[in-house]
Amino acid sequence: MSHSLNHAQLPLLLAGPMLRRATPEQCLIWVATSRAVEITGELTQASQNVPTKFTSQSVRISDALHIHLVEIAIKAEIDPQIPLSYQLFALDQDGSATNLVTPVNGNTPFTFRPCCQIRKILHGSCRKPHHQQTQQPHADGLARAAQYLRSHTPEQWPDVLILSGDQIYADDVAGPMLRAIHQVIALLGLPDEELDSLNNHLTGLHTTATYLYRREELLPSSEGKSSDEEVKRQFFGGVKKPIFSSDNAHNHLISFAEVMAMYLLCWSPTLWQWVDLSAPEDLSEEYIERYSKERIAIEDFKRGLGDVANVLAQLPTAMMFDDHDITDDWNLTAEWELMAYGHPLSKRIIGNALMGYFLCQGWGNNPEAFDSTFHQHLQLAIGNLGKEQHDDFIDQLLKFDQWHYQWQTTPKLVVLDTRTHRWRSESNFGKPSGLMDWEALTDLQQTILGEQAVILVSPAPVFGVKLIEAIQRLFTWIGKPLLVDAENWMAHPGAAHALLNMFKHPKTPQNFLILSGDVHYSFVYDIAIRSKLSSPDIWQVTSSGIRNEFPAPLLTWFDRLNRWLYAPWSPLNVFTKRRDMRVTPRKPEFADNGERLLNQAGIGLIELDEHGKPTRIAQLCTSGTTIHFDREPD
Repeated sequence: MSHSLNHAQLPLLLAGPMLRRATPEQCLIWVATSRAVEITGELTQASQNVPTKFTSQSVRISDALHIHLVEIAIKAEIDPQIPLSYQLFALDQDGSATNLVTPVNGNTPFTFRPCCQIRKILHGSCRKPHHQQTQQPHADGLARAAQYLRSHTPEQWPDVLILSGDQIYADDVAGPMLRAIHQVIALLGLPDEELDSLNNHLTGLHTTATYLYRREELLPSSEGKSSDEEVKRQFFGGVKKPIFSSDNAHNHLISFAEVMAMYLLCWSPTLWQWVDLSAPEDLSEEYIERYSKERIAIEDFKRGLGDVANVLAQLPTAMMFDDHDITDDWNLTAEWELMAYGHPLSKRIIGNALMGYFLCQGWGNNPEAFDSTFHQHLQLAIGNLGKEQHDDFIDQLLKFDQWHYQWQTTPKLVVLDTRTHRWRSESNFGKPSGLMDWEALTDLQQTILGEQAVILVSPAPVFGVKLIEAIQRLFTWIGKPLLVDAENWMAHPGAAHALLNMFKHPKTPQNFLILSGDVHYSFVYDIAIRSKLSSPDIWQVTSSGIRNEFPAPLLTWFDRLNRWLYAPWSPLNVFTKRRDMRVTPRKPEFADNGERLLNQAGIGLIELDEHGKPTRIAQLCTSGTTIHFDREPD
């Protein structure tokens, strides 16, 4: 394809609008535009204008890419149960105003309800564009969510969409997707990054197919230095997990521009019209078949993006990173941290992914956490990619400790950062770190104490499948935790006991809903404390993945064996850290006897009563079916 398109010929709206935190007092909307514009708009309810004040913050990525977070301050009391509609307008420097968005239904503006009383939730994780396991067309849980919205009135829509990790796969990119990313970089004139000082083979990173499927070779050669070889093994080889997954890092995103282009291509259909997915002429013959298969998956992925964009424009959306948003096994062990952050290239890769996460996810979760100095340093870094200002800002990001957040809803929504507050093993740096350290867990306890009900979002399940956790523990014991993603709350004794003790606290919420993902299959647990007559009611709903699945034969075997070994009545539970908890799995609708895990891509649907207790738990599958998880009679 040609990149001779003038920037003035680009559509003004490149991605978005994406509705983020929305309350009866304030709404936040994320937008990406091709020009520097001021954004304003109007808000209506029941066809009446609502008094508002529109303000926006913007970050310039290039002349043709600007990221905005628009704040709509609502200056009148509104009924949050009556849907609102919004229109956005762009004000150019000459003062002229143009419609920024094309509404979803002709002249009908985008519609939403503020998120205050949560009675219905859509929730999912793990959206891998080139997932090929399913045979369903447009097999994207967010596209399935669009079907749900179309079949219900706005009054019946979910109150919130929660995306709990792996919204992109920065470490596992299809060859055709990487080709598309590089074309978008050229199209938008995204800034080059000085990388030669880190590796002289990175010249022409965005313009050549030489290292397509071979990016692990771009780390510095060891030259006899064991530390460089260890970085290569940990950072790139660590994602090779033949037992559990075929994912690999051969096309790991490296530059900041690549990360930003990836987000635009995952959130919006707009830029795909200028992308040519044909294989590069110089692609090595050994990769042609793989490229062709991945192209089929990517073509399917992009066809569903119109539906995806409409969902993101109309449901208040909360997000949190997990490892693939940055890199696989991110901060898994203290040893991993020492190696990855000890080398300038791997540190840069992580930092670039974090910059992209802030701009495209984290900013809209809780903008108050990022002050003017943060924004100044970010803009300075983008203007000096590869230079000292860039590396200084990455250091600032790696020290930042406020990625977690809460929304003052009913029940309160509390979203955990289980990646940057790790409880490192003191006995062996090669052992998995706890997902949160003592200080973070103490802060969490203070956040939820005294609440009647809480919705807790943990990217990784708190209560996992015990057989799989036992296998993870075995690999950790033999010194190979990276081979099986040995990440679960029970892998670190301190973190496990602190978390379980929180459930036992007399002032812990009576109704405790845990939402998690990560694992590429879905399951539901009812949990109670064995020793307490008045145990809090605890539910864990794991929905994964939006566009990913577990290898089917292996999961079926694990599921049945786990059910036999670790049923609620099994004496083996005495040897687990959760021995004081009674964990009862729910059976998915239509499942065979002994099966408790659902291996179907889609998105979770949870309905709550006025006390925060689930009344309905289901998976909206990309096949079009809805599978319920009903509690079995005692």
